[in-house]
Amino acid sequence: MERPRKAVVVTGFGPFGEHTVNASWIAVQELQKLGLGDGVELHVYEIPVEYETVRTLVPALWERHSPQLVVHVGVSGMATTVTLEKCGHNKGYQGLDNCRFCPGSQCCVEDGPESLDSVIDMDAVCQRVAALGLDVSVSISQDAGRYLCDFAYYTSLYRSRGRSAFVHVPPLGKPYSAEQLGRALRVIIELMLEFLEPSEEATANGRHGR
Repeated sequence: MERPRKAVVVTGFGPFGEHTVNASWIAVQELQKLGLGDGVELHVYEIPVEYETVRTLVPALWERHSPQLVVHVGVSGMATTVTLEKCGHNKGYQGLDNCRFCPGSQCCVEDGPESLDSVIDMDAVCQRVAALGLDVSVSISQDAGRYLCDFAYYTSLYRSRGRSAFVHVPPLGKPYSAEQLGRALRVIIELMLEFLEPSEEATANGRHGR
C-alpha cells in the first residue's frame, strides 16, 4: 500500500516598503517549479504584509491542508545568507504594515508565551546543509525581527505546537539569484522533513506502547 503524500505549505510575502519585488515570494515560486518530490504535495501562498490577514490566514492554512510542516519565507534587507529562524516572539510589534496598522496590544496572542521554538533542530539542519556544499551560505538566528515575519512565525508556531519553520532570504542579487534561493529552499525543506520523521515515529511508538 502506498504511503499517503505529505502536505507541505510554503509561504512568501508580498511587496512592502523598499521591497517592491519581494525576494521571498520569488524564491517560493522557484521552489514550486522544482517541487519537493513525489511523496510531497506542495502548496504555496503569497501573504500580504498585513497583521490582520496573517492572523486569520496562517491558522486557516493549517485547517485547510493539515500539513506535516509549514515553512514561512521572508526577505531581510540586512541578510547576506539564507537564515534559519529558531523561534518566534509574541510581543514588541510596533512597525506599521501595508495598511498603516499595527496591533494595539503589540502582541500576536494575548497571554501567549513570550517566545515559541520550532520543534525542528535548526542547528542540525544548518550543519547538514553546510556539509552538502551548496552555492548558498546558511546561518542561524533567534530574532526574526518583530515585524510581519516574526508575527507570522509566532502565529504559526502557536497554532502548530512548533511544527513550523521560518527562513529569511536576502534581497535578489544580494548575493543570490532566484534560482539559487529556490534550490536552497528545496534542500532545506527536504532536510527539515527528515528531521521531523524520527520524532513522529517515536510519538507513534509511544502511543502504541501504552
